[in-house]
Amino acid sequence: MVLQWLAMEQPDVLALQETKVTDDLFPCAPFEDAGWSVVCRGQKSYNGVAFVSKKPLRDVNTQWDPSGSGEARTLTARWGDWLLINTYVPQGFSLDSPKFDNKMRFFKGLAKLFKDNTSKDVPALWMGDLNVARTPLDLHSPETNGDHVCFHPLVRAALSEARGDFWTDLFREKEKGPGHYTYWDYRIPSNFLRNRGWRIDYILGSPVAVEALQRIWIDKGPRAWPTPSDHTFLVAEFTRGDGGG
Repeated sequence: MVLQWLAMEQPDVLALQETKVTDDLFPCAPFEDAGWSVVCRGQKSYNGVAFVSKKPLRDVNTQWDPSGSGEARTLTARWGDWLLINTYVPQGFSLDSPKFDNKMRFFKGLAKLFKDNTSKDVPALWMGDLNVARTPLDLHSPETNGDHVCFHPLVRAALSEARGDFWTDLFREKEKGPGHYTYWDYRIPSNFLRNRGWRIDYILGSPVAVEALQRIWIDKGPRAWPTPSDHTFLVAEFTRGDGGG
């Protein structure tokens, strides 16, 4: 599915999450045979992040570990003068679970890493599955999900703190209304047909990136393909970039 979408859309860079394989088992060959460059950070059966790009990225960093868990959840690189940050935030499982504590530590650690590694003068994108619906507009039934680990006030506050005054939710720069989602639970097939989803995948931008933003949209088409992911593609276009895009 990913290769099919890449061939159709030809993005400069694609950020992937939840790849679920160690680096030696990541299927680099099919991507490279199709002309793409791949960098990844993975682990067996869980988590994992990767970038697929038209041209090789530089300054690839696999060392970010916001929660100190050692999990493969963060990958950074540069596309020309753009800093790209790819994250797969822990889902959290339940409010009384150590996995939820890990999620909260992850956001707190990200806030510090952002402070130490970003600048308002440099274009930057924070991308990925953040496992948080920011507002009631970002999920189909906010009234019944107040205690969900992806909508609880604590996780929304944690995301807000990590964003600070630096990161802007780029989708909401262009689309203010409800009903726009990136994830539909595969265990209930009718959810996609009825558009009962969540917006938990994001492209957030630095101040320079906000100025450069032209378009951003959710490509729902691939979610209806045979054997799809339960997430779909979020796509943005910008006016500037010296990486070839």
